[in-house]
Order: sequence, then structure tokens, then C-alpha cells
Amino acid sequence: MLIQVSYNDDRYDYVKDFMLEPLIKSGAITRFRRKSGWVRIGVDPVRAQRNTTYSGEERRAGTA
Repeated sequence: MLIQVSYNDDRYDYVKDFMLEPLIKSGAITRFRRKSGWVRIGVDPVRAQRNTTYSGEERRAGTA
């Protein structure tokens, strides 16, 4: 999937989806477009926080 991005020098481009996170981390882009509109890096939420701990019942089979 291609995602429209805006670079720091006001250039626009389309990049493949796997390239988005490295561009965000490197600070190379100022915003990218979602279906709902433009997302501004550092202003709008980029990713939802994930809960890394699981508090449910253990369902994996034990080894005997």
C-alpha cells in the first residue's frame, strides 16, 4: 500500500507502508495521510499504545 507523506522540505511523495515507521523515527517527514486526513508527527497520535502484559488465563498447553 502507498501512503502519502510530506517531507521536512515541503516535498510530497508516496512511500510503501513498511517505510513509514523508519521515516517517522528518523524525523524525515512532518506528516502523512490516513483515510481520516493528515497526521502531524509530534502533534497527532501516531500509534495506539499497546498493552504488553496479558492478564487473562494461560491457555498454552504445558509440556510434560
